[in-house]
Order: sequence, then structure tokens, then C-alpha cells
Amino acid sequence: MTDILADMYEWTKAFHIISVISWMAGMLYLPRLFVYHVDAEIGSVQSETFKIMERRLLRGIINPAMFLTFVFGGLLLATPGVIDWSAGWIWVKLVSLFLMTGFHGSLSKWRRNFEADKNEKSARFYKYANEIPTILMVIIVIMVATKPF
Repeated sequence: MTDILADMYEWTKAFHIISVISWMAGMLYLPRLFVYHVDAEIGSVQSETFKIMERRLLRGIINPAMFLTFVFGGLLLATPGVIDWSAGWIWVKLVSLFLMTGFHGSLSKWRRNFEADKNEKSARFYKYANEIPTILMVIIVIMVATKPF
């Protein structure tokens, strides 16, 4: 099995990067939809349209992309010689990934609140929340690209 992982390393890495880009695109777009959804009157055509867009984005893109990110990332972690587990950068990356996954869960919860017409948060809240995946993404990319420690 380890030979297969090593032989497929470049392809696995490519599919991991594609999955991450897809996941991040959705994670950056969904909070922006929430910003605009806040101003839509409950029950309006606009509000119902946002609900459809948010559900399709989460279920059709964000969730599958996260799943594939974990699958391909797990395969990369399992490839012999790829990770030096004594290095600090991998742990910072994994903690950031854990936080990103938690934010994904928050997005899911907020979407369900909008679906049920029970949103209690402001557009400003979602504007600030939109910065969280960006910050985590920057940390993760710096850790992986530079392996600073």
C-alpha cells in the first residue's frame, strides 16, 4: 500500500489542492450570501432564493469539497516520508484545519437558522465571520509552503 501512496503522491497532492480550493471558495462565498440574506424580508422571493442558493452551495459544493479535502489530505499524511511529525508546522496546520472544520460546522448551523427563518445575527456579524476562513487559510498555506519550524 505504501508503494501505491508514494507512486500516486503527485496526483493525490493535485486532487487535494483542487479540493481545498473548492472548499475555500464555498467557505468564502456562503458568509457573503448570509450578509445579503439578512436584509431580505422573511418569506419574500428574495429570501427563499437565498435559502436555495445557500443549501445548494453547502450541500453541493462545500460539504463534498471538505470530504474530498480530508480524503486526499489523509492519503498525503499516510504517504511515507511526507510528514516529519516532530516539526511544529504540521501541528499548527492541523489545529488550523480543526478550526476551519469548526467554522464549516458554524456555517451549517447558520444556514439552518436562515432556512427556519430564525437568524438572529446581523450583516456586520457575517462580514466579520467571513474573515475567519481567510485568516485560517493564510496560516495553513504559510505552514505548508514554508514549513517555518
